Amino acid sequence: MNRFLRLLLSPLAFGGMLALGGLAACETTKRGFPEVTTPSDNDDVLSRRKLEAISKQVAEVSEGNVRYLVPRDQLAAAFTRQFGDGTVVDKTMIRKVQETAKDKAVYYLVGIGLRNGMYRAMAIPLQSSTDNSLYLSSNAARYVIAGVGCTFCFFNFEKNEIVGTTCEENTGGSRCDLRVEDNNTFFPRR
Repeated sequence: MNRFLRLLLSPLAFGGMLALGGLAACETTKRGFPEVTTPSDNDDVLSRRKLEAISKQVAEVSEGNVRYLVPRDQLAAAFTRQFGDGTVVDKTMIRKVQETAKDKAVYYLVGIGLRNGMYRAMAIPLQSSTDNSLYLSSNAARYVIAGVGCTFCFFNFEKNEIVGTTCEENTGGSRCDLRVEDNNTFFPRR
């Protein structure tokens, strides 16, 4: 028994028991909700919180049909706010893009409108879940088209991603300019 006590109280055994006790006290689960914290005056913390992505379900796909959960007029108003330059969006849609049958389909929320009589459009990729719900995430990029002398522009895709644009009529001087912006404020934080 004496030998067992000496072994138990040896520095190596004591350190091992201490480490085991420390590991047992660690939390090993990940919770879906953020911890409650007090407001911070630290600018870095505040800016990081603003950059945290928020997602909102906008639609679901059932038997190949898209069912909107956010009314289309509300989506048009959000696109108009997102442009923020006088563009008025009057048409919204969710478009499925799938290069081949083997590829996973990608859905884009698209708003089409005019600014000073010139064609404008914005597409934002949606996240899809296993239950066919479509979510708009605040960290999703915005693909913005501005038509110059072009009455209608198309997004060009490669491997289900937007890579460029095409002007409907290919007359001299007509073009569609594509700009990609990080993040979006489509659904502002409350």
